[in-house]
Amino acid sequence: MEDKKALRKMVLTSLKKMDQAEKERKVQKIHERLFATDVWRKARTVAVTVSQGTEIDTHEIIRQGWLEKKTIAVPKCLPETKTLIFRAIDDFSQLESVYYGLLEPKLEETRPVEKKDMDLIIVPGLLFDRKGYRIGFGGGYYDRFLVDVSAVKLSQALDVQIASDIPHEVHDIPVDIIITPEAVHYCRGR
Repeated sequence: MEDKKALRKMVLTSLKKMDQAEKERKVQKIHERLFATDVWRKARTVAVTVSQGTEIDTHEIIRQGWLEKKTIAVPKCLPETKTLIFRAIDDFSQLESVYYGLLEPKLEETRPVEKKDMDLIIVPGLLFDRKGYRIGFGGGYYDRFLVDVSAVKLSQALDVQIASDIPHEVHDIPVDIIITPEAVHYCRGR
């Protein structure tokens, strides 16, 4: 666990030091690659967090999904059980700032989306290896949620977020695809 903490800190420092204009160009390339994939084109329901801070932007993904009439589902964290539930949003006004400044769906203005109905889940993370393993932000919410998911699990990553190998545990669930500015990487034999 200490290794993961040190790796998280190292990647966060690298992301904070990045030139913002360069980062935006690279993220635009990631989005272009994403929107060109069959996985994106075929997906009717896309689950995605609302990015903040140093995370790779997801607002453009959400907007593009709405343009293409996809159902966009965003997570709500349930800290008491460390689990996620997803709710469909049609507008950014259906979000509210909660603990740690996370933007989450307002329950009274959104409808639930079950994991069995998801086609694509865009999984956040800080560091990834080519096998699809990731180091997230430390809560384990996504690893718990991704158990028994049939949807394609995809992550976005900048160069500084790719490592040759990262420590992982038995309960860690790898993603199927990692998209970087340079390529679409298929993990785990996909």
